[in-house]
Amino acid sequence: MVSRVLFWTGFGLATRMWQLGIEMRPVFAKGSIWAYPLFGAIGGSFGYWLQGVDERQTAVLEERKRAILEKRARKAERQAAAASAAPEVLQA
Repeated sequence: MVSRVLFWTGFGLATRMWQLGIEMRPVFAKGSIWAYPLFGAIGGSFGYWLQGVDERQTAVLEERKRAILEKRARKAERQAAAASAAPEVLQA
């Protein structure tokens, strides 16, 4: 979790540097240094939100996987029961 938040924090900081580069302004000017924490915080909060989305999607996928495996197990039991009952029907 921490790595994703740190990545997006760095991405926010890099975005600010890129913005200043496009504007051809100094990267670490005293008047614009306040924006780095802002861009870092925005990027970090996006990473935190993205981590929550990932955890929720993983939980949903695990639940679906469990349901599908249970369904397959029930189907295999029915087929095994039908296969063991079939020879008795043919003999009668």
